[in-house]
Amino acid sequence: MSNRVVHFEVPFDDGDRARSFYGEAFGWRFHDALGRHYVNVEPGPVDEDGRPVHPGSINGGLLRRESPTDRPMVTIQVDDIEAALAKIEEAGGTVVLSPQHVADYGKTAYFKDTEGNQMGLWEPA
Repeated sequence: MSNRVVHFEVPFDDGDRARSFYGEAFGWRFHDALGRHYVNVEPGPVDEDGRPVHPGSINGGLLRRESPTDRPMVTIQVDDIEAALAKIEEAGGTVVLSPQHVADYGKTAYFKDTEGNQMGLWEPA
């Protein structure tokens, strides 16, 4: 299914502090993905493949803040990332990061909407 929010990311300055906060406040579980720079987040129950079991639930990540303007991000899944970026530009948005491959999992890109909000796109492999 396309055009739905499928992932979120929350930047951190102190990874241990962020894990502690979200773990204590919401019971989230974490799995290191890229060393101390990125941590996978499971906000709720998952199946044996790590996918959320409740309809509408999504997993996400905590990532090291690398800029004072880093902020929480939502990611929207699309069938064709290049076509989605073209529609975004036609609608008045701007491309922030052109499509990038993420290992063998798919492609990601970032854009800004007409209000200046940065969002992510995801095209699964």
